[in-house]
Amino acid sequence: MPAPSAGNAWWRVGLWRTLAGVALAGLGLTPLAQAAPTPLYTPQGQCAGHPGVALTVPPGWCVGLVADARDGLRMPRRLLEVAPGRFWIVDMGSWEPRRGRLLELRSAGQPGEPGRLRTLASGLDRPHALVRGPDGKIYVGEAGSIWRTPVGETVQREDLITGLPADGAHPLKELAFGADGRLYINMGSITDACRDEQQRQPQPCPETAGTRPRAAVYEAVLGGPGFTLQSLRPYATGLRNSLGLAVVPARGRQPARLWQAENSVDYSDAQAPAEELNELVDGAHFGWPYCVSDARARSVVARGYEGRARCSGPTHRPPHQAWPAHVAPLQLLLVPPAGAGQAATPWSGRLLAVWHGYRAQGQRIVAWRLGADGRPQGPREDLVSGWSAAPGLRPLGNPAGATVDAQGRLWVVEDRNHTVLVVAPAPAAR
Repeated sequence: MPAPSAGNAWWRVGLWRTLAGVALAGLGLTPLAQAAPTPLYTPQGQCAGHPGVALTVPPGWCVGLVADARDGLRMPRRLLEVAPGRFWIVDMGSWEPRRGRLLELRSAGQPGEPGRLRTLASGLDRPHALVRGPDGKIYVGEAGSIWRTPVGETVQREDLITGLPADGAHPLKELAFGADGRLYINMGSITDACRDEQQRQPQPCPETAGTRPRAAVYEAVLGGPGFTLQSLRPYATGLRNSLGLAVVPARGRQPARLWQAENSVDYSDAQAPAEELNELVDGAHFGWPYCVSDARARSVVARGYEGRARCSGPTHRPPHQAWPAHVAPLQLLLVPPAGAGQAATPWSGRLLAVWHGYRAQGQRIVAWRLGADGRPQGPREDLVSGWSAAPGLRPLGNPAGATVDAQGRLWVVEDRNHTVLVVAPAPAAR
């Protein structure tokens, strides 16, 4: 890809400066303090050979504490099983640039035992995304770049896309692979609600203008002998911060569907605006900064744009679902149905969402069954909840990422609590 020009607004340092800490605090994403020298969870028996944790999970399942700050975790955001008992973790370190690491965790053993966690790469710039590509390589999304490496004992970094915008309140990248080498990438907005330094909200919003808008999800097409970048373009716009992306593959006559979890504008209201689940469509606009959603999944004019914006039209798409305000969805995870010889789990055939928000309606992992058309249906299921702070028992929960291993167990990382947790079958009662 040719180097971007210095005059392109998408690539410059930013249209306006926003105090990122203020915006992040609204999501509960405050920078981490020094890792606590003592565990934050009080063990409650055993789960899968690890100290048990008192959380609410489906009957017959339990939660175990696999690793924490004693192992050197600082701000883990994603994890992925790369081989049995081997997990790769992207650890941001903090919100300061170049503090991130790619880690490998050997899950056998107890928290704090030496040698379980090792650093594969350091000095990463706010790494967040971690996915396995169709070529079998592991893809890492830093704030300003996307690179990949084969699974091995050492990292063989190959830069795929560089020079991505890394400024503003929402610099983190999320990745999701679709069919035919298509890779979807979050390009979050610079600001919360398109306010400039004088607190004005122009229309049109400069962040959404030009050929390389922010507040968008981009489609990169990979191909050729080296599976390299062939093209990069905006796919859907008006999306403030898409830290959850998931593709439901095509089924029979049903097309593939791209789902996005929207972190909405930060009102001070406890109940507004709603967070959103959107089905992304090529060329559609989903409202930011002019429109937000109410609790009934209706698009309404955002504050500051009253009398100036319309929230309907041929290119505007309302959300598929409205979620409670401030739940701060940080990941979408598609779990395939149980296959032959594989036991069904409470998350089989479901779309999972990791709700990171610190308010009572957040701090949980939720799920919906998928219908034959690839769309979520039925009531929400709380898979992991009960994460309220209980002194002497557990801290306030802050799940940031999740994955499912080859055995069907659900693994979770918490960023501020510096933990890796596993949801596994409960020990049989004696």
